[in-house]
Amino acid sequence: MKKVTLMAIAILFSVASAFAAHTNTSVADTTKTKKVKPAKLMYTCPMDADVLSDKPGKCPKCGMTLVKKDTSKKMPMKHKMSM
Repeated sequence: MKKVTLMAIAILFSVASAFAAHTNTSVADTTKTKKVKPAKLMYTCPMDADVLSDKPGKCPKCGMTLVKKDTSKKMPMKHKMSM
């Protein structure tokens, strides 16, 4: 009886392997990298954050030199309150 059970398991395993090897479904290639477009460089005033420009220069409100704006998206830290 043990030999019959082992033989049945072996046959089922073989059939399952053969079926899995011959399926026509395609698997998505996860190794491809997506090209990320560089963010447009923006300039802002350190004193007047609402002033934005696509080129360096002076702030029209206060006259300060515009600085490069950090356009990287930073995730805010989530803090859990412990009681």
